[in-house]
Amino acid sequence: MTTAVTDIIKVLEGLRQHPDIIDKRSISRTHEHLGDSVTSSVYFSETAHRILLGDDTAAILQADGSHLLLAAEGIVSHFLEKDPWFAGYSAVMVNISDICAMGGLPMAVTDTLFAEDQNDTARIWEGMLAASKAYGVPIVGGHTCYRSKPKGLSVSVLGKATDKLLTSFEAKPGDALLLALDLKGAYYKSYPFWNASTTATPEYLQRIVKLPYQIANKKWCSVAKDVSMGGIIGTICMLLQTSKVGAEVVLETITKPTGVAWEKWLSSFPSYGYILACPPQHIAQIQALFSEAAINCDHIGRITPHTSELWIEYQDTKLKF
Repeated sequence: MTTAVTDIIKVLEGLRQHPDIIDKRSISRTHEHLGDSVTSSVYFSETAHRILLGDDTAAILQADGSHLLLAAEGIVSHFLEKDPWFAGYSAVMVNISDICAMGGLPMAVTDTLFAEDQNDTARIWEGMLAASKAYGVPIVGGHTCYRSKPKGLSVSVLGKATDKLLTSFEAKPGDALLLALDLKGAYYKSYPFWNASTTATPEYLQRIVKLPYQIANKKWCSVAKDVSMGGIIGTICMLLQTSKVGAEVVLETITKPTGVAWEKWLSSFPSYGYILACPPQHIAQIQALFSEAAINCDHIGRITPHTSELWIEYQDTKLKF
């Protein structure tokens, strides 16, 4: 059944008030005391390099032209209490996605864990180890602190990229906006999380991790961001901020699972999802690469020169988000 334009207006009104999307639209304030960039460490290079701030992963230029990648993610305490196994799994999984969104490959994981005692960490560790084994990225160390309430967990992932990066800083007017999602899943319990990870084989997960790396090194694209909290809409808003551009999105071009409401789908966190901005001549190549791995890739819109302006088009009606 076709959704009426009046219903879409209500959907967008709801999304504007969604706390996760509000957080994404204001997230640059979290590092405003640092500015838009920092200078790399002087200890490993005679030449200091500028590291841009705003991506989920830091890209640190190396002497050979490659990049060392570093990502970190914290898990809120109520998630650890309610679902410790999946919280542990997610902490590793989402960090790996951050590395991949830069056109990199993950190398190693470390963790920082706060809990009452060893027994209190068992299910968290089971989840972290399950993700580590599934994605083929070892946990190489970290820090544990006992006699702590409430629980706390953060995870860092080290990765590597070549001289070809994907970032969220280089989207240009005229670029096509693509959305790649693994639709072979379902919502995990009552969470707004589309899970296509825990049910997949390690061989498959380790294959699809490499796709953004391949896209970057084929020079089809230099812009990507993984879809995270705040979903499709929140992630696009973040991309527009860092690239200082706008976008137009055609809602009907976004593939949505049958029976899932638009507001829920547009704000959901998928286990495998990327927004990419690429020159139009590379749309078909990128879509074909994802399709070969059974990943859905929609051409959902285009980048415009209007800074941070997001317009949603539905049935020939344009609505400003």
